[in-house]
Amino acid sequence: MHALQTPRGRDGRAPDVFKVGRWIPMREYPQNEPVDFAIVGTGAGGGTLACKLAEAGFSVVAFDAGAWWRPLEEFASDEGHQQKLFWTDERLCDGANPLKLGSNNSGMAVGGSTVHFAMVSLRFRPEWFKARSLLGYGCDWPIDWQDMWRYYTEVEQTLKIAGPVRYPWGPKRPRYPYRQHEVNASGLALAQACESLGVDWSPTPLATLSAPRGDAPPCVYRGFCVTGCSTNAKQSVLNTWIPRAVKAGAEIRDLAMVGRVETGPDGLATGLHFHREGRWQFQHAKHVVIAGYAIETPRLLLNSANDRYPNGLANSSGLVGKNLMVHSNQAVWGMLEDEIRWYKGPPSLAVCEHWNYEDRGKDFFGGYAFMSQGPLPGAWAASQTGNHGLWGQALVDEMQHYNHQVGLKIVGETLPQAHNRVTLADETDQYGLPIARVSWSYSDNDWRLIEHALDFTRRGLEGIDAKNIWAEAEGTAHLAGTARMGSDPASSVVDGDCRSWDIRNLWICDGSVLPTIGGANPSLTIQAIACRTGDRIRELARRGEL
Repeated sequence: MHALQTPRGRDGRAPDVFKVGRWIPMREYPQNEPVDFAIVGTGAGGGTLACKLAEAGFSVVAFDAGAWWRPLEEFASDEGHQQKLFWTDERLCDGANPLKLGSNNSGMAVGGSTVHFAMVSLRFRPEWFKARSLLGYGCDWPIDWQDMWRYYTEVEQTLKIAGPVRYPWGPKRPRYPYRQHEVNASGLALAQACESLGVDWSPTPLATLSAPRGDAPPCVYRGFCVTGCSTNAKQSVLNTWIPRAVKAGAEIRDLAMVGRVETGPDGLATGLHFHREGRWQFQHAKHVVIAGYAIETPRLLLNSANDRYPNGLANSSGLVGKNLMVHSNQAVWGMLEDEIRWYKGPPSLAVCEHWNYEDRGKDFFGGYAFMSQGPLPGAWAASQTGNHGLWGQALVDEMQHYNHQVGLKIVGETLPQAHNRVTLADETDQYGLPIARVSWSYSDNDWRLIEHALDFTRRGLEGIDAKNIWAEAEGTAHLAGTARMGSDPASSVVDGDCRSWDIRNLWICDGSVLPTIGGANPSLTIQAIACRTGDRIRELARRGEL
C-alpha cells in the first residue's frame, strides 16, 4: 500500500534532503507479507544496495538502528553535540592492541558512517584485487579490477566527486564529475613536503560539492565534516542513494535495531526480528541482506544461531567474525612559523599515494596513503591531553599554537589475520542481545609499515622546516573483513556477488566482505561493490537463478 508520509528524524519530522514541508509518497510494506529484500543497515553498502534494488523493481525495506537526521535543522557546529552520529554502544575490546571504537570507524544513523566520514574517495589499486597472486600477501578477490573500475565510475558520478583533472597514480580514469577543491594551507604544506621528498601529491578526490548541485550548495569550508555536514554539501548516502531509493519505492525504517535473522525448515532465511517503538517485531522477507559493517554484521550472524546453524548463519567455513582488518591511522605533527589555520575546509584536501603504488624500497607487504590534516579544536585538545598529559593552564597555553600546527596522517593497510576477530561476549545490551567482543593485534608486518610511514612523513615535515615534530603512534580508522568474499566456500563466507555460500537467500554487502583492506579509505569501494551486487541480483532474477 502507499501512504503519503515523510521519513522521520528523532522528532518524527522529515529530513531536509527531501525539502522540509514537501510531502512525498513513501511506501509502507506490511510486515506479515514477505518483501523481496529486507536490508539491515543503510550505510555505504546497505543504503546503496537499497537504491539499486528498488530501482530494479524489487520491494525493499531497509532498517537502521539510528535516526533519520535532517542536517540543515538538526546538525550543529559543535563537536560534542554531534556525537549523536556515532555508534557508541558498548563493545568489549581486547588483544595486544585493543581498538578504540566509535567516532572514526562506525556510525548510527540512516546513511551510516558516511554521514560523518571525511569524504575521501579513492579507488583501490588494481593489483590489490589479486594481492596474493601479484603481490604475495593476503588473498585474491573473486572480482576483477576492470569490473570494479566500471562501478567506481558509477559511484563517482552519483556522488559528483570533486577531483583533479590528472590523478598521478593508477590506470587512466574518467575525469571527475566536479572540479577539484582549492587546496587549503594544510594541503599546501603536504604538497611542499612531498616535493621535498621527491614524490607526487594530488588534491584529494572528495565527496563534497565544489559547485552547486540542484538544491545542494557547494562546500563552504566550515571544517566540521567529520561531525556531520550541516549544509548538505557532503554527498553522503543520506542525501544521494537514500532519496533515490525512497523515490523508487523502498521503505526506510529508522530507529529499528535488528537482533536476529530467522530461518525456516528448509534452512532459508524467512525474515528478521527488529526492535522498534518499544517492542520486538518481525518482517517477512524473501531475501535478507546484512549490511551492518564489520562488527555488527558478524554479531548479527552469530546471534542468529539455531539448531540447524549452531555456529551462526553463513558460517560453515568458520570464518564469520575472523580476519578483522583496520586501517592504521598514525600521524606526525609539527608547528610552522606561519599560521595555516588547518581547520578551514575538509580535513584532507591533499593526498599522497606514492607508497600504495610503489613496491620498491619496502620491507613490508601492503601500502599506505598519507593526507593533510585539520582536526577540530576539541579533538586536538583531547590529543594533547592523551598524548602529552597536558591539562589546565598547560593545555590552554598549548592551544594558543593551534593555528600554526601541521600534520600528516596515514591510512595504512593491515594484513588479514584469523585471530583478529569478532565474537560474542557474555554481557548483553539494552535489547538483551550479546554484545560484540573485538580482539585486535598488529602483526610484525603491520608494525614495519607503520615505522616506515612515520619515518617518511617525519622527513616530509622536516623538509618544510616544521618544529617540535612528534609522532602519534596510536590510532586506527575504518574496519573491514569478518565475512570475506571468495571463490571457495571453504575459505570465504560469501561469493563474488555477496551471496552466502550456505543460505542462498542471505546476502552480505558492506565492508565486512573485503578480503583485503588496501591503503585507501574504503567507502568508494564498498559503494562500488553494492552497485555491482545490485546489478548481479537483477541479472540473476532475469535468468531465474535468484
